[in-house]
Amino acid sequence: MLWQGAAAQPRDSANWVGSWGFVDTPLPPGLTPALPVTPAPAIPLGTQAPEQTVTPPRPAPLLIDNPGNVPVVAAREADLGNVTLRQLVRVSIGGKRLRLRFTNEGGSDVLVLGAVHIGLAGPDGTVVAGSDHVVNFGGQAGVTIPDGAPVLSDPIDLPTHALDKLCISIHVPGAMPRTGHSLFQYVAGTPGDETAEAQLPDVRLMRVPALVSEVETDAPGANVVVTLGDSITEGAASTNNAFRGWPDRLAERLAADPAGRRWAVVNAGIGGNRLLRYGAGPDALARLDRDVLSVPGLKVIIVLEGINDIGRGFASQGPTEPVTAEALEAADKQIIERAHEHGVRVIGATLTPYKGANYETEAGEAVRTALNDWIKTGGAFDGVVDFSPAVADAADPLSFARQYNDRDHLHPNDAGYQAIANAIDLKLITGK
Repeated sequence: MLWQGAAAQPRDSANWVGSWGFVDTPLPPGLTPALPVTPAPAIPLGTQAPEQTVTPPRPAPLLIDNPGNVPVVAAREADLGNVTLRQLVRVSIGGKRLRLRFTNEGGSDVLVLGAVHIGLAGPDGTVVAGSDHVVNFGGQAGVTIPDGAPVLSDPIDLPTHALDKLCISIHVPGAMPRTGHSLFQYVAGTPGDETAEAQLPDVRLMRVPALVSEVETDAPGANVVVTLGDSITEGAASTNNAFRGWPDRLAERLAADPAGRRWAVVNAGIGGNRLLRYGAGPDALARLDRDVLSVPGLKVIIVLEGINDIGRGFASQGPTEPVTAEALEAADKQIIERAHEHGVRVIGATLTPYKGANYETEAGEAVRTALNDWIKTGGAFDGVVDFSPAVADAADPLSFARQYNDRDHLHPNDAGYQAIANAIDLKLITGK
C-alpha cells in the first residue's frame, strides 16, 4: 500500500522535465545484499568495486566539498535506523515547481519514509531560512515504497533557478536499504524526525544509499539531455558534493548559453557500468528504458560507455570476458534504434584514454581504438563528441595528460571533466 485513504488527485497539467538524476543499482537476479550500507571509503564518489578487479591503484585522498567542516565518518548499521538524512542535489534548470522521484528499485524489502522536507541549500549544508517546504505523497506526509519500485512525490511549490542547490531531508523510521547507489549525505546524529531543522543535530557526512533518484522541474518549453555511461559519466575522482563531473559542467555551459537555457541535464552514469554485461548495475541495454527513456522531457542522449567491457574483457588477472568492437558497436546501434523510436537523438562520445590503468591491455586498446574510429566515422550516431583527444597527452595520445588525471590513468580529475565538457559543441544539443 502507498497511500491509505488518499483522495483522488486532479490531473496535473504541469510540464515536468528531469532536472537532476542519480540512478539506483538493482542487484542481478538471485543475489542478495551482504552488507547493510556501503562504508564511506577513502576514495572519490563513483569508484566502484567492479572497476577495481585487478590491482587497485594507490589510495587517493578523500575529495569532498565540506565548507562546514562536518565530520566525515564511515556508515554503520547501528547509526542508520530511525534516522534523518539530507541529500544534496543541484538542479540544472529553473522552474516554478518541483517533484521528487524516490527509489527503492534496488531494495529487497519495503522502504518507509516517515517525513520529507526540501529547501534551498546554504553553503554549509543547512537549509536557507524561509525556503523549507514539506513534501507530501498523495496529500500525506509519509509513504511506503514497495521493493523494486519508485515513487513520485506531490508537486512542491518551490521556485528554482538553474544550478540552485537543494537539501532534501528524509526521515527513515525503520532501516535504510541494504544496498544501493551511494552518495555522501548529511546524517543526523540523534534518532527521530529532524527533517524540519535548518541544521541537523550532531550532523555527520556519511556515504549511504541515495533515496532520491530524480528531481523534476515544472519548466514549460524545456528539454532534457541524459548522459548515459559509467563512472567517468557519474563523476568518479571529482570532488564529492561539488558538482564537477562533466555532466555538471555541461549543465553550467548550457545555463550560460542563450540557446541552452531551456535545456536540462540528467546524469545516468553508474560506476562500473558496461554495455553488455552486469557491472555495478544492469548493463546499458538492460537499463535504458528505466534510467534514460523514462526521463520526462528527454530529447538527447550522450553515450559514453564501453571502457569497462573492454577492461574487464581482457584483464590480465581473474576471469576474462572477451569483447569485440563489433559487439560494442551493435550495442550502440540498439541504443540508437530504441531512442529513435521515441524521437530522441543520440550523440556518441569517444572513449577516453586508459593506458596505465589497472585493466589496460594491448588487445583492449585495439578494441578501444576500433570503437572510437567507428563512433567518429560510422555514421550511426546523430552527432559525435570526441572526448579522447580533449584529455589525452599530446605526446602519447593513448595516455591521459598529467594535468587531467591524478592517480589511476582512467578517471579524469576536476580539470579533466571540465576539459571533456568543453569539448562538446552545444549546437549538437540545442541545434542553434
